[in-house]
Amino acid sequence: MELSLESLSSFRPRTGTLEEWNAAYVRVEDYLRAHRIHNRLHQSRLIQVILVRAAKRHERMPTVSPTTLAAEETEKWMDDWFGAVLGTTDHSHERIAIDGRVALLLCDGPQRWPYAFLEDKNVPQDFAQAMTASAMEAGPDMKTSNMVPQPLDFGVISETAGEVLERIERYPLLGMLALWALFLGVLAAIFYWTR
Repeated sequence: MELSLESLSSFRPRTGTLEEWNAAYVRVEDYLRAHRIHNRLHQSRLIQVILVRAAKRHERMPTVSPTTLAAEETEKWMDDWFGAVLGTTDHSHERIAIDGRVALLLCDGPQRWPYAFLEDKNVPQDFAQAMTASAMEAGPDMKTSNMVPQPLDFGVISETAGEVLERIERYPLLGMLALWALFLGVLAAIFYWTR
């Protein structure tokens, strides 16, 4: 959707309150910032395009929050754009969203090409190539395997420790005396070495 500068500068939504549209603006701005779109001029232009689209939908659906409509418009635009840049329009929404965001971050697109994000016509060729090269392909499908459980062998030490614990359980008084003897032995050793 191509919008002229005049239509963006005269953006006045016919439905919804000023507070609702400010909240939508802030939400979209935060969302773009989360994608590392820090160039303020480009960010402002993108936000205005998104809000104009959301305002047109809000006229038809005034019961839906402008913030919700702006978020939906942002997601749709990004999915369409990622699909076009990566050449993968036949994947599901989740797959395109994941592939596109990962490729954008891996190629460091917002830093290297600050004005390329969500551009419909002027996507630099090297940016598109970097995005495509950074896109991850899914590996082979997972296959189930059958693993037979094996008995665990803990060795002699664990068997001895198990026998000692069983005796302590049978004779709790003996166990308590053994623990006190160990405690007093440790105290005596500490006292002897610190002298």
